[in-house]
Amino acid sequence: MSGQLAEVAARLDSTRQLGSVISAMRAIAASRSQQARRELEAIRLYAATIGQAIGQVLGSLPSGQPVAAPATTGDGVLVVALCAEQGFAGSFNERVLDVALPLADKANSRLFIVGDRGLMVAGNRGRTPDWSVPMAAHTDEVSALADRISGAVYAALAPRGPGRVLLVHGSPGEGEDQAIVRRWLLPFDFGRFPAHLADGQAPLMNLPPMALLEQLAVEYVHADLCEALMLSYAAENQARMQAMIAAHGNLERTEASLTLQFQRVRQEDITDEILELSAART
Repeated sequence: MSGQLAEVAARLDSTRQLGSVISAMRAIAASRSQQARRELEAIRLYAATIGQAIGQVLGSLPSGQPVAAPATTGDGVLVVALCAEQGFAGSFNERVLDVALPLADKANSRLFIVGDRGLMVAGNRGRTPDWSVPMAAHTDEVSALADRISGAVYAALAPRGPGRVLLVHGSPGEGEDQAIVRRWLLPFDFGRFPAHLADGQAPLMNLPPMALLEQLAVEYVHADLCEALMLSYAAENQARMQAMIAAHGNLERTEASLTLQFQRVRQEDITDEILELSAART
């Protein structure tokens, strides 16, 4: 085998090995995205259950008693950008930060970034967040991560801090469509929950209604965070799957080109050998 033929053969073998790696990454990303979508149902059921409890407590209050969200002193916004933890996710992080960074530029506003890849992209743009944390690498890490984020958020809402909290995250769509979602996390809006009584009877409560509402609101915020994190996780892996599909298509074209080159060089080597043998006999 000539040197040129050996070189082409080595490149072709390397391309095929890389194709196997890309196929495996695509399969893993697709599996993780589907798993996250399935677990969203449980999170939403949990949030709905808390919402029903809030509505029942509201229905037990004396008629006309107002329930307001906790007062905030700041007028800025705390923007929490949910980005990717791992690479090969296409433009996912750029799209999230394209929305989040301008919002965090307002007066008295702050920026939190979830996901090391998003942190790196923000650094490339000359932005350093006020706080950051790695994104969940698996769905079973979402709840603990939501606790860490909520703790940092409540600490940031100290006097003279931002008065509102906005989540910016990806959401998976059909096919290649992905949306970048903006959703308010705080202040908590009790008006979203219609006041009602189950079977017309007031619920049994072991806490004063206002204290119970406060705890239920904290639980609902946790559920909101879990849902946003799970949607972001699903969108990140969907973006990675699409990036691997594109990479696999490019690799297939490269492999086809190298195969043709290998066949051509091999044919040239065979022709040269035949000519040498013919010349030796004469």
